[in-house]
Amino acid sequence: MFATFTGTPTGTFMSRLRLLTLAALAALVSCAKPAPPTEGYISVPGGRIYYARMGNGPGTPLIVIHGGPGSGSYAYKPFGALGDDRPVIRYDQLGAGKADHPSDTTLFTVDRAVKELQALRDCLGLTEVHLLGQSWGGMLLEAYMGSHPSGVKSAIFLSPLVTTAQWVQDADSLIKTLPDSVQQAIKTNEANHTTDSPAYQAATQEYYQHFVFRKPMHIAGADTAAHGELVYSYMWGPSEFTSTGTLKAFDGTEWLKGITVPTLFMAGEFDEATPGSTERFSKLVPHARFTMIPGSGHLSQNDNPEFMLAAVREFLRSAERRSR
Repeated sequence: MFATFTGTPTGTFMSRLRLLTLAALAALVSCAKPAPPTEGYISVPGGRIYYARMGNGPGTPLIVIHGGPGSGSYAYKPFGALGDDRPVIRYDQLGAGKADHPSDTTLFTVDRAVKELQALRDCLGLTEVHLLGQSWGGMLLEAYMGSHPSGVKSAIFLSPLVTTAQWVQDADSLIKTLPDSVQQAIKTNEANHTTDSPAYQAATQEYYQHFVFRKPMHIAGADTAAHGELVYSYMWGPSEFTSTGTLKAFDGTEWLKGITVPTLFMAGEFDEATPGSTERFSKLVPHARFTMIPGSGHLSQNDNPEFMLAAVREFLRSAERRSR
């Protein structure tokens, strides 16, 4: 059983991550032998996670870490376009997508999710990787880098959440740009704890259409993929702009300061992870780059995949040239 993590990185939490040896992890994780070449399942504490490998290019593999928590990796299929350069591995974290969906909320912690990512690497033999995390995936990537993993060649933070406090502050500012009726519906229903009401749900959709996906979702099946409502509500809250869960005091800034590999931060022009905040956080990482994705909300793989994927491709190639 892993302890729930609800705040900033502490010495105790960091010590637990550093002390996790491969031998100890092997006792917790069951790996398929041999692993299926393109997709499969890996047993981790609490159930099984799902992974899919896209492409067989010669470069160092890229692991894509999905958002949410609970959103699943289905909407990350567009990253398969990078498969001619390198294998791209997407995976469904426990409680999301094709992974098992346990009801035991003690499993829904940052600590366990970090171990899950390491288990994925170990089971698939990914000794050297590039890592990309979007939204909650960026939070997880921050914590994972704080565990000082070996073999990470670069890190990409795509529309990341770095501190919940800044995220909520930015969301409050974005809400104020919406019609008065939408603002009132959000305010009233949150005050009355009626966030399951049709009025609140309609208001959240208005917010999402401005700052999450500005174009209709065109990734086939992404809107029907198994979303982990339990893990999302438990760890985050009722909506993108309100945090009431275990991540409400999250702060990953200290982990960012310790990153030494080539690093790219990206945010959409109209992103809920605002370009201003994302660029400011990028300055915590020595020599990190920042790129704004024109015309995009939070889900750039939906709103402007061509620009975003081209920027990721160029960055990964550059990082590999620098490491030679």
